[in-house]
Amino acid sequence: MNSQEGLLDLASGFRQYFEILPTLDSRESDVAYSIRHDVYCRDLGYEPVRDDGMETDEYDRHSLHCLLRTSGVEKAPVGCVRIVLARPEDPDFPLPFERTCAATLDRSIIDPAKLPRNRITEVSRLAVVARFRRRKGEENTPVTIGEQDFGSVLRPRFPFIPVGLYLGSIALSLHHGIEHLFMLTEPRLAHHFMKIGFVIEQIGGPVEHRGTRVPSLLRAVETVQGLKSNLRGMYDVIEDSIHSAYASSGPRPG
Repeated sequence: MNSQEGLLDLASGFRQYFEILPTLDSRESDVAYSIRHDVYCRDLGYEPVRDDGMETDEYDRHSLHCLLRTSGVEKAPVGCVRIVLARPEDPDFPLPFERTCAATLDRSIIDPAKLPRNRITEVSRLAVVARFRRRKGEENTPVTIGEQDFGSVLRPRFPFIPVGLYLGSIALSLHHGIEHLFMLTEPRLAHHFMKIGFVIEQIGGPVEHRGTRVPSLLRAVETVQGLKSNLRGMYDVIEDSIHSAYASSGPRPG
């Protein structure tokens, strides 16, 4: 996999086809909520279909989103991901995974309840619109990563969309001074992210949550510092896009 990565200019490839930005106004947020509705309500049936075509929940008022779209003129929505922050008025209020995994978390590894609550987040609601899910027949399944997504040594490729969204969540978190990112994912998804250099540690036993999921901790600073040069180039493109969006929008709280 490392040899394939070396054959791909990931930064240029990502920049050629995609761009990522934080949602800094209601219009951009509505695009993310609409993507979530299409994926979580219409495609997967995880949530009920809603008349307004927006999938939202109680955590969105203290969450941040990244929006992935095509580059160039079209700028078609591709996917989104959010990071859930601690509630400003009640920092000890549990993040979603703290509720779902209350009985399976191994608090001897790390106890999120004992960490500074303004320095942790949960990555959730990652969604990719059906037309950008690559493999035929998987339009009605969550986004995944498999060995076939990296091609072969002679014909390498790279899963830009899911990796770009997770790199976006890292860049967005670090922009806000957050280093500990908790996730609830399929075991194989966490495994494949570890194989490409993400510093992820399973922190509890599996739970049933729309399939088998495991709670994990992604260490943002260590992950960025340890990225291979090619993947680091892709991260730098994403990080610059997020920083530029905030800089051009003027001062904002948080």
